[in-house]
Amino acid sequence: MREEELEKLRGVVRDCVSKHLYSSAIFFADKVAAFTNDPADIYMQAQALFLGRHYRRAFHLLNASKIVLRDLRFRYLAAKCLEELKEWDQCLSMLGEAKVDDDGNVSDTKDSNVMYLDKDCEDREINTSSAICFLRGKAYEALENRAQARLWYKAAIKADPLCYEALECLIENHMLTCEEEANLISSLQFGSEDGWLLSFYSCLIKKYDKENVVEAKFRDLENESCKNDESDSSFLRTLKTNTDLLACKAEYYHQCGEYQKCFELTYVLLEKDPFHLKSTLVHLAAAMELGHSNELYLMACHLVKDYPQKALSWFAVGCYYYCIKKYDQSRRYFSKATSLDGTFPPAWIGYGNAYAAQEEGDQAMSAYRTAARLFPGCHLPTLYIGMECMRTHSYKLAEQFFMQAKSVCPSDPLVYNELGVVAYHMKEYKRAVWWFEKTLALIPTDLSEMWEPTVVNLAHAYRKLKMYREAISYYEKALALSTRSVSTYAGLAYTYHLQEDFTTAISYYHKALWLKPDDQFCTEMLSWALVDESRRGVDPSLEFR
Repeated sequence: MREEELEKLRGVVRDCVSKHLYSSAIFFADKVAAFTNDPADIYMQAQALFLGRHYRRAFHLLNASKIVLRDLRFRYLAAKCLEELKEWDQCLSMLGEAKVDDDGNVSDTKDSNVMYLDKDCEDREINTSSAICFLRGKAYEALENRAQARLWYKAAIKADPLCYEALECLIENHMLTCEEEANLISSLQFGSEDGWLLSFYSCLIKKYDKENVVEAKFRDLENESCKNDESDSSFLRTLKTNTDLLACKAEYYHQCGEYQKCFELTYVLLEKDPFHLKSTLVHLAAAMELGHSNELYLMACHLVKDYPQKALSWFAVGCYYYCIKKYDQSRRYFSKATSLDGTFPPAWIGYGNAYAAQEEGDQAMSAYRTAARLFPGCHLPTLYIGMECMRTHSYKLAEQFFMQAKSVCPSDPLVYNELGVVAYHMKEYKRAVWWFEKTLALIPTDLSEMWEPTVVNLAHAYRKLKMYREAISYYEKALALSTRSVSTYAGLAYTYHLQEDFTTAISYYHKALWLKPDDQFCTEMLSWALVDESRRGVDPSLEFR
């Protein structure tokens, strides 16, 4: 058969693949490979077999070829076949021996003589070595060697910053701390035309910074667009409305405690793309915080119908039951989510929270410990373990866990708030003040009602230190955030009472009792304040005659 005819047949194979006619592609690729015995044609046949889900046959064809260990593409495709067959040890063996250091640098002396045969090489293809590193990471993760998986994912993204899947695994599975994520992004070698990708990646990592990271990255994109030609500027303007980037912004709103803004943004995103799973997860989290049980019910119904095998679907069902305070049912569905995907962090944390809501501390701690082991870059499980210890008055132990959470994520204000609460309970009021002030300094946006308890706690600590002016100042700030807090009115009343301003104290005790008429502390202290007020101006020598 002439070369022109063979090239036409290769074109037929490529067209069949593009139209997903895999049986036809396999038939014609087999004939081309039989005619030529060319390695590139054998690879094309193996590719067609792989796409047609004939993994054993594809592996046998590749393994039988004499160049499988010398051509990276052959080796990689053979390993992909073993991945689909879940034969992870053989998959690693096929990829060859290699070592990776803590920074993601690979040493692989045995592959120094490899070839790379590709007749259809494109200008911007993903580095095959990067894809191999990523596959090694997946194999190690499947074998539950998450430490090695983390190193190989880092190696993959460092070998080629375009290998987004490696970065996604590192971020979604919380394999890196905040600092490690930032260091990894800064170490990547982007091309001159990929400045936008650096900004995009920076938006994906944990967002606990003081400055609004997403908005800052938008400004970076705008500044970069000014340096480029008009077509690039148009591309960057379009990018600012991209669903992935806006989902990152919604995630940031959630972390800031701006749940209503988060919910409104994800609602718009899901109208535009109802099956964008990252937006769906953030939408569920915001709906949970806002108590929108109807929205959770509808979301759960749609997800279970569309994605019955995804952990996210059953997590949504668990969220609904948690929201309506049916914790037994919520536990059941969170557990189902973890059984479908053991590396889905929200399900483990939800599972622990459902136990904690019913004060079943041992089971809650077990779920949190599992999450802490699986997701070393996520500080929330350790934080929740500390909260459980504090609930049982194990303050020293709680403090240790909070400090551990702080080492993983040193910029989350919630961690500092809990350290302040522990210090307060241990009667270390000066330390409590320091931690609470640090909390308020780290809040990335203006104070919202979410942080009202922190402001009240700071006022309590100042009152304990007999710094009444500062205490009153913070109580009044707390009232500006929420006017329906009994503890704020009670604390303000008691502070004025200690200053012997009985009239003002009585006024605030009345306000507290208006909100909670059966409050024992306010009832008793109001009685004392009235007595103290009635005695004011009476000659002490005549008081008991």
